[in-house]
Amino acid sequence: MTNSPVPPGEPVGARPELPACARHPDRPTGLRCTRCERPACPDCLREASVGYQCVDCVREGQRTVRRPTTVAGGRVTGTPLVTPVLMALNVIVFVITAAQAGSVGDNQDSSLFNTWTLLPPAVANGEFWRLLTSGFLHFGPAHLVLNMLALWMLGRELEPVLGRVRFSAVYLLSLLGGGVTAYVFGAAFSNVAGASGAIFGLMGAMLVVLLRRRSSPGPVMTIIALNVFISITVPGISLLGHLGGLVVGALVTAGLLYAPRERRNAWQAGAVVALLLVLLSLVPVRNAQLLDAGLHVVPCRDGVHVCIGVR
Repeated sequence: MTNSPVPPGEPVGARPELPACARHPDRPTGLRCTRCERPACPDCLREASVGYQCVDCVREGQRTVRRPTTVAGGRVTGTPLVTPVLMALNVIVFVITAAQAGSVGDNQDSSLFNTWTLLPPAVANGEFWRLLTSGFLHFGPAHLVLNMLALWMLGRELEPVLGRVRFSAVYLLSLLGGGVTAYVFGAAFSNVAGASGAIFGLMGAMLVVLLRRRSSPGPVMTIIALNVFISITVPGISLLGHLGGLVVGALVTAGLLYAPRERRNAWQAGAVVALLLVLLSLVPVRNAQLLDAGLHVVPCRDGVHVCIGVR
């Protein structure tokens, strides 16, 4: 047994001085990050799978961890957000039109309805917003409830698959596609409104998703066929708007799901923009036809509705 000498001026049993925290130099600590091994005080450490890591290493690890994505490359989300927002917008617009008209059943007798509905001569004379805003109008509560029910059933399935941004692109392009198709190929004296074009677009999107996943498309094809049959047989329904939304929804979803993984975001954005440009390129042709015919809109005698005149 031997005795070691005690250094002068140091009390017996004294411990060596502790290192300072890397982020707080005024805090001595005996703890270290298990990843970078730097000294760290308790406030700077976070529990990890093995030991504790400093906040800098935790932040660096979060940047390098690959986040899960959907089949379309979007961020994985649990609860639908865009779908209820779209439903709320449709309901709000309906309430406004009903309040202006003083009637729930005849809400089309309102100034907002007449400003937003799809009247081909009005579009030809520069009111291009009607191609999109008409998709947020509905003729009476039954029309609204049926479309919102379909939107909820389809949206809650598609939004988590596509991601919020891509789902929004599919919905809005389908809505515009239905409006443009009804405008370009429909009757000049038609009056089109409703979210049905976008709803059919979501049906087309669901069909493409099932094909991409190699699942049976039979149930969705049956639903589409049934709705197309109803559109043909029931008077007052815009078959062209429905078919236009269906085709556009299927095309834009195919562009999203079948884009190559390399530079996928760029390919997807290009597909969306290309389809948008195609739709917009059809509008001037129809404009020229209606303007050559001298069609225009004028206020009706009741001061509420708008009428179509011929110059």
